[in-house]
Amino acid sequence: MSWVKKGLVYAPSQKYDWNQSHAQVPVVDIFNEKIWRIYYSSRDKNNISRTSFIEVEAGNPENILYEHSSPILDLGRPGTFDDCGIMPTCIINSGKGNEKYLYYIGWTKPESLPYKNAIGIAVTEDGIHFRKMFETPVLAYNQNEQYFCGTAYVIKEKLWRMWYLSCIKWEMIDGKQEPYYNIKYAESEDGINWKREESVAIELKNGNEGGLVSAAVVKENDSYKMWYGMRSANGYRTHIEKSYRIGFAESENGISWTRKDEAAGIDISKKGWDSEMISYPYIVTYKEKKYLFYNGNGFGRSGFGYAVYE
Repeated sequence: MSWVKKGLVYAPSQKYDWNQSHAQVPVVDIFNEKIWRIYYSSRDKNNISRTSFIEVEAGNPENILYEHSSPILDLGRPGTFDDCGIMPTCIINSGKGNEKYLYYIGWTKPESLPYKNAIGIAVTEDGIHFRKMFETPVLAYNQNEQYFCGTAYVIKEKLWRMWYLSCIKWEMIDGKQEPYYNIKYAESEDGINWKREESVAIELKNGNEGGLVSAAVVKENDSYKMWYGMRSANGYRTHIEKSYRIGFAESENGISWTRKDEAAGIDISKKGWDSEMISYPYIVTYKEKKYLFYNGNGFGRSGFGYAVYE
């Protein structure tokens, strides 16, 4: 397996006060035969994340056709789960006409930790105007998962299926609280109410690995393939060899997975925008060709690009 890199698609334009740095976690909607919408997160001067989108030529995403000038969702009211940031994580048809669900990551900042995340849903019928379904998350900490839930990827089969980031602990490393997280699995009958039974899809390899993020799942020939971000427990912010890479796993049922990270088919470049880290993969299939969108250096500070599977 091999991904052929095609280059950078978009970096923050800095045209607007909410768009001063980062174009992070690209989420792609194949809107029609001419246009794809790519939702992403950008940060203001205070490092607060908001979500907007660009439109690109279908099959040729380097050709940007339109850049939206404002965020598509407002931050939550003080005290809610998304009062300090909003990032997209997955978009999917709801099955009700033209309606789509955008699953998004809400950020808040508890006093004792750097941040806390949970998953919310916003609804749209045109891909431009969104409304939050609830002021509360649909996936958050509970009696079995006491920390936070992050990036989530959803597909629909007989049931709705989700693979999501689950924080399993915090540890003090070099004077800073750092989270550890794996990828877990949940099911739903409606995409809103989720049943989770502590089912771990991808586990951390060892004590040196600290985070697994952004599952992107593809079903092919009655088997499942997943690409995801993976990082070391410490030093991942400053050391290239410990920063994010993209891993790979396979499964027969979407629940029990075998890690085969050496078969991911993509790594950092020797120079340029993705020469230090690659992560937050998102995969779409268009005209029987797979497109992988991902972030490069600085957690998306350098923007996002894409590769094609060959």
